[in-house]
Amino acid sequence: MTDWQDIGGSSVFVPPRPKGIVHFLGGAFVAAAPQVTYRFMLENLACQGYAIVATPFINTFDHGEIAQSVLSRFEQTLDRLRATRILRRRYLPIYGLGHSMGCKLHLLIGSLFSVERSGNILIAFNNFPARRSIPLMEQIAPMMGSMMDVEFTPTPDETDRIVAKEYQIRRNLLIKFTRDDLDQTTGLYDVLQRRFPNMVTLQTLNGTHTTPMGQEVNWRSGNSFSPLDAVGQWMKQEMYRDLNQLGGEIARWLDPMGGFKSK
Repeated sequence: MTDWQDIGGSSVFVPPRPKGIVHFLGGAFVAAAPQVTYRFMLENLACQGYAIVATPFINTFDHGEIAQSVLSRFEQTLDRLRATRILRRRYLPIYGLGHSMGCKLHLLIGSLFSVERSGNILIAFNNFPARRSIPLMEQIAPMMGSMMDVEFTPTPDETDRIVAKEYQIRRNLLIKFTRDDLDQTTGLYDVLQRRFPNMVTLQTLNGTHTTPMGQEVNWRSGNSFSPLDAVGQWMKQEMYRDLNQLGGEIARWLDPMGGFKSK
């Protein structure tokens, strides 16, 4: 299998002889087609030898139900991959990988359900209330009366308490970016470090909240190299530098003895 396929409700990319499985969940408003919005990052992981199962979802207020739904579809996808022998080895380590809201879903999965995970990678964790998370919510809520009290289930505070008491995934990599005003990773690190001392790694990388969604850019110069071409090449190099740094940190954490192969 050498390209993306839809299997069991997830988008799947399986490299030859995979050494592990990565279950990916994206951010709230870009998670409906993760194989598109996160293509560069996910295919870079496939280049490192990991089978990618990216489960799409539509955001609702019931995050607990979303967590249960994406877990169910992930398990259905695994069953299909094993039944058709696309995954030839019966046992492969499974890692959760989430960005923004996807982190919250992996935290709920690891707290509310019995799952086998070798670790979770949580990028730019976000657990804000609905009023801050949903575009225009602050503006429209006063006009909608009872909508003022609408909140996610579980609420941000409930999520913090659930994770602090029930989260079972011991090994975790947390990544935050230098220019990200939506990130809440530091508080999550404190919670997980108290639960699993010395099993949680926090990395701060160059980038923004949207860095994981960076895509490959084919900048073509004209007949002569113009100042605009120079700006375009510089922007491309900066974007790739952040993306490759992110990919390198993930790959080293997954396989400390292996090397990072850039896509």
